[in-house]
Amino acid sequence: MIRKRSITLHGHRTSFSVEDPFLDELKTIARKRGLSFAALIAEIDESRPLNSNLSSALRLFVLREFKQAVEEAEEKVLERPAEANFQRNPVS
Repeated sequence: MIRKRSITLHGHRTSFSVEDPFLDELKTIARKRGLSFAALIAEIDESRPLNSNLSSALRLFVLREFKQAVEEAEEKVLERPAEANFQRNPVS
């Protein structure tokens, strides 16, 4: 469900609309970074292109975070040495 939310950024009230899963993930990212939710939203707002709206910028931020996490996980898998579990059993 998409809900409209209001937040104060730089002393001004603004609103954004995102689906609940995006909001949940934004809150998780803020917590992991040791930021308040408002501070994370302000960072995203400051870095977004002038021709994009805040709601879209928030969704794209979450998407980039997930893509980066997937890439890092894939790199870790590729860096692991071959597992000993894949030894062949001799055929009799």
